[in-house]
Amino acid sequence: MRDIAERVGVSVSAVSRALGGSSEIGPETRAAIHEAAEELGYEPNAAARHLKMQRTDTVGLILQPVADLRFSDPFFSEFLSGLVARLEVFGFELLVSADGDTDPGAPYLRRIRSRRVDGFIIVRTQLEDPRIATLKGHRVPFVAFGRTRDADNFAYVDEDGERSMIMVVDHLAGLGHTRMVCLAEPIGYTKSHNRVQGFLRGLEKHGLPASQDSVVVSGYRQEFGRETAGHILDRADPPTAIIGCNDLLALGAMSAAQERGLVVGSDVSITGFDDIALAAYAHPPLTTVRNSAHASGELTADILGRQIRGEHVPEHQILLNLELVVRGSTGTMQTTQQA
Repeated sequence: MRDIAERVGVSVSAVSRALGGSSEIGPETRAAIHEAAEELGYEPNAAARHLKMQRTDTVGLILQPVADLRFSDPFFSEFLSGLVARLEVFGFELLVSADGDTDPGAPYLRRIRSRRVDGFIIVRTQLEDPRIATLKGHRVPFVAFGRTRDADNFAYVDEDGERSMIMVVDHLAGLGHTRMVCLAEPIGYTKSHNRVQGFLRGLEKHGLPASQDSVVVSGYRQEFGRETAGHILDRADPPTAIIGCNDLLALGAMSAAQERGLVVGSDVSITGFDDIALAAYAHPPLTTVRNSAHASGELTADILGRQIRGEHVPEHQILLNLELVVRGSTGTMQTTQQA
């Protein structure tokens, strides 16, 4: 900084203020200082800056549980890309913690105590999520991607999964379908719970009966959808429509139907949720709920970044209304009966 000051002919303190973005330095002087800094290869000392600002410019992403990590999940990958893109705008780095345990020795709790991160992002929220209570107790900035049963007094970005699934049932009922089955993810997670509740409310809305066989809990990935849908389609009185709680489950269900010689969209209708890139290129293209993972990641990061900087957050609880995208995987009940 002394070298820059000598070259430009200003004080060291003026250089410090200009490089720190202060408006006290005139635009011409500021431009000259930045030009000299670039020519001299100046790089600020990150450790010193963090010490002065009492920040690490690092954000922790808490995953849970380790056994169910899904970095290959297209939706999660897109969410992560949006998260990282927005955090870069704030100048923050992302530190991933693959252990969301509440044990005192859990990695993310050690990072709280050592102040190695400025805030946290929680994904895959549960109906009763101890991570949220823990972070609230430590008074650490955090944002959850998803709600809990009592989603009060903390920041989150979430979808209106219940409303979206009612739209799906409306669509299928409008096509004449009366026998529907919901292929669900594990329902201890808020996302799956809300989508299943929307499915059940949709059946009730149209006066359709719901039984213990109306909802079948599976896993997350395509192979679970294929296996579980196979059992559903082999029933003595199989459904005419299968509603997947995510696109991978729906794509697996389509494979199961086609293996049995059924024409998807004619003999059986199948829907998904999330509108991942593969959905539009399936055969036939998948009817699904469009849910922008990248945009959700950006929104989540934006709220947390503003919290950490102490800025005003216009809206700290965002519930997204999604849209249904109708494609070739759904058809009328009349076509099904004729087939």
